[in-house]
Amino acid sequence: MAISAADVNKLRQMTGAGMMDCKKALEENQGDFDKAIDYLRKKGQKLASKRADRDANEGLVIAKTTDDKTFAAIIMLNCETDFVAKNQDFVNFGHSILDLAIKEKPKSEEELKNLTINGSKVADLITDQVGKIGEKIELSHYHFIESPMTISYIHQGSRLATIVGFNKVCDEALAKDVAMQIASMAPIAIDKNTVPAEIIEKELEIYRELIRQEGKPENMVEQIAQGKLNKFFKESTLLSQDFIKDSKKTVEQHLNQMDKDLKVTAFKRLMLGA
Repeated sequence: MAISAADVNKLRQMTGAGMMDCKKALEENQGDFDKAIDYLRKKGQKLASKRADRDANEGLVIAKTTDDKTFAAIIMLNCETDFVAKNQDFVNFGHSILDLAIKEKPKSEEELKNLTINGSKVADLITDQVGKIGEKIELSHYHFIESPMTISYIHQGSRLATIVGFNKVCDEALAKDVAMQIASMAPIAIDKNTVPAEIIEKELEIYRELIRQEGKPENMVEQIAQGKLNKFFKESTLLSQDFIKDSKKTVEQHLNQMDKDLKVTAFKRLMLGA
């Protein structure tokens, strides 16, 4: 299929790979951007940005807990421009939706959209905002956590937020440190045992291909790939990451030092463009 210059440039902006490499990646994968990115990774390209950063939207990411901290909610409300995202009416609208979620504890995004504020459904109020502002407005994400203890964190600028659940009530400062760790280091799971199997297999597939390209003997490929996977777990799972406030210990070690019975039960992280 014919690949447009615009698509080639888009992939280049997403990955930082060369124009010709991007063109070939798209041609080899019939214009599929996700497959093209994996193709570049397998070819050993050093990608300048994460796949999640493509097609970034403007908007608001905010999170909050109930007063008793047993329920936390996080939402992403998108718009088209930074100008609208910073408009106080838009910000207030986003917080009104979040406050409703905290009050009613809906179990899904669809359920939240069907709740009412002053007699009007959230979905209808979003449509009204589109007409009022003149931009596409969308409630693109809603997540919640119910645990004996939850915490929320909103990064400055409201473009990134996290919520975390714990198995017991704990020191709020400690909980906030974990929430900030998640915001800063973007783990994909709590530990290696909770990484989805499809992610593990995809990483192994990429490692095997790169190792073979390096000319390693076939009988060593799996062993080396597993070593690379362990490094992936170290960098990408919360408990194995270096603690941002003291890189001499992991997050798990820090939690054990503070409270050996404390466990992270769940977390959610939302960022504009991700």
